This record gives sequence, C-alpha cells and structure tokens, in this order.
Amino acid sequence: MYKNQSILYTFVMSSLSISEARAELAEVIARAQKRPVTISKHGKPIAILINPSLYQELIEADEELKDIELFDESMADSSPSIPWESIKKELGLI
Repeated sequence: MYKNQSILYTFVMSSLSISEARAELAEVIARAQKRPVTISKHGKPIAILINPSLYQELIEADEELKDIELFDESMADSSPSIPWESIKKELGLI
C-alpha cells in the first residue's frame, strides 16, 4: 500500500467554474492546499488544482505502478533469459 493511498481516495474535491476561480484565485489556491479543486467550464471539468506535495505523490505512485506492470510483464515472458554475468562481460564491466 502506498503511504498515502487512503488519502488519495478519500479527498472530496470542491468544484467551481472558471469565472469563480478567476475571481477568487487566492482563495482557490489556499483551498487547494487542503484538497483538490476542480475547475469547470460550461459544466465540464477542465482542470484540477492540487498542492505540489500531493502532485508529487501521484507522480511517484504512477511511476511505481508502471514499474510493477513492467516487472509483471517480464516475469510472464517465457523467452530465455540472459545471465547477468554475460551482460556484464559484453559491456566490459568484468
């Protein structure tokens, strides 16, 4: 489990229109420090404002999921593997 996985799923986002966001930018930024804020245009979401630490957590979680997916794919690959010693020798590391 990611260190803040439960937090990522329990955020209740506030939502406002782009014109409201423009008029209250400082307040919207302050609100986004506590929880994500959805900004919409004509009733459709166009952006989500989040604090930098949550953004970084999301990026790291995404990278971790991609690494897990690649690992799972490599474990499912039944083609013959190349011994690590052969790779090191080919690269001139030994």
